[in-house]
Amino acid sequence: MEDMQIIGMYQARDESAIKETAVKYGRLLYGIAFNMLSNHEDSEEIVNDTYDKAWNTIPPKCPNSLSAYLGRITRNLSINRWHKQRTKKRNSGMKLLLSELNDCIPCTYTVETEIETRELALIIDRWLGDLPVDRRVLFLRRYWFGEAVNQLAEECGTSANILAGRLYRLRQSLKAALEKEGISL
Repeated sequence: MEDMQIIGMYQARDESAIKETAVKYGRLLYGIAFNMLSNHEDSEEIVNDTYDKAWNTIPPKCPNSLSAYLGRITRNLSINRWHKQRTKKRNSGMKLLLSELNDCIPCTYTVETEIETRELALIIDRWLGDLPVDRRVLFLRRYWFGEAVNQLAEECGTSANILAGRLYRLRQSLKAALEKEGISL
């Protein structure tokens, strides 16, 4: 089923929209949640929460890309769950992801820095747009979807160490782009 048909079902308050969403995007959403939380039960709960949030936000929202919209909801819910678990002294794969990006992305989010945060997002978007497709996909799969280095290395037909080096160079490139734009790290 096409995304616009599913969105139309949400807008018509047709409950089968959730079933169609699960059929089309369930595995993707579960993968995003599991890559961040490393827990099957939590990941399944996050996916269900994603369906609920989509039901409650469409309408009034009408996303251009249903997969991106759902992926963002899942990722945000997973990050919130990770923070909640972290306060309970639980660790997960998300800690490694965030620590790898610590040296190239500032992490101070306050009301006063909202404009700077938007500017940072635009700079990162431009940087990603300038990357060759294979590097952009690698960066997003690792740092947006949270896929493991070993899994990515296997799919790329290389060793985890070589791939880790590629990721390091990508992070250094991002850091240089941010510094060039005057973002202090």
